[in-house]
Amino acid sequence: MGLATAKVAGKEYYLIISGRTGGKLESALEELRSMGIEAEAFVCDVSERSSVDELAARAAEAGRVKCVIHAAGISPGMGSGESVMKVNALGTININEAFYQVMSEGSCIVNVSSMSAYMVPEIILPKRAYKLSRIDINQFMKKMLNRVNLFPKKLRSGIAYVISKHFVAWYTKTEAVRMGAKGIRIVSVSPGIFKTHMGILESAEGEKFIKTSAIKRFGNPEEIAELFAFIASDKCRYLTGEDIICDGGVIASRMKK
Repeated sequence: MGLATAKVAGKEYYLIISGRTGGKLESALEELRSMGIEAEAFVCDVSERSSVDELAARAAEAGRVKCVIHAAGISPGMGSGESVMKVNALGTININEAFYQVMSEGSCIVNVSSMSAYMVPEIILPKRAYKLSRIDINQFMKKMLNRVNLFPKKLRSGIAYVISKHFVAWYTKTEAVRMGAKGIRIVSVSPGIFKTHMGILESAEGEKFIKTSAIKRFGNPEEIAELFAFIASDKCRYLTGEDIICDGGVIASRMKK
């Protein structure tokens, strides 16, 4: 999704693409440059605040930061419950906090949640602990992982995923006023099942939802890339503090008539 979005946004902006693996970044960079897109790569681990601070500092050096599209994340099949929580929840906090320091009037942050945030039973969610994300990060992570560890080991990465993505949508909405004081818009998008590396890993589970959805297929990365780019543009300058579901009608198909 990130690369597909870069191909759209790169038509208008200079890009800094980021990720944990230098080799993948260089490959993406070559592809973007072959399209005439000006870009550079920066290796960053979003779960480490110092690494994210370095990324934000480099972005500020390169020019005015117009938009941050935070598409980094891992699914249940890509790591343990703890690693999923660190990348998805803590990573979102780190990106938003670091870039809040260097962004100004007319800029936008786009976070990525998931349609799974709308499927999780309320009783599973440690929502009272969410506010600790602004008070005490260590306690926040402790409370989140305590909830995850209540479940059998084989379920923990999946539980961590749905909790972390629910948190992303909550965090985005509750940050709107503070961000707005600096003229920064903040929006999250909740994708459904897409033809990405992550989507393929979780395809067996995804097929169950596709069968009953409104649009009975997986999404293409290019389809959500256009949404990310549109949200980040000045065409959406009155949109903030909201989560937008882009799932081919999976969540809508679960609603009772």
